[in-house]
Amino acid sequence: MFTYETADQKEVRRFRIAQFNGRAATVRSGASTVTGMVRSVQENASSVPTRWVITLILAPPKSRPVVLRPGPRFESFAEDYL
Repeated sequence: MFTYETADQKEVRRFRIAQFNGRAATVRSGASTVTGMVRSVQENASSVPTRWVITLILAPPKSRPVVLRPGPRFESFAEDYL
């Protein structure tokens, strides 16, 4: 699980929409990027300005498919159309 704290209302709205729709959300914090499902969005009203604590359940990293053969090469037939 990953916990993220923010005071940006637009970002909080984006996380709430992702949570409601069951979509993954991405957080860019410094040099790292974290993607996962939003578990909770909690308001911390005791702080000024108001801050929110967002909890993400991390998604496993996507693996790239292994290319077994190269793709089609159409430029080799270019002289047939001249």
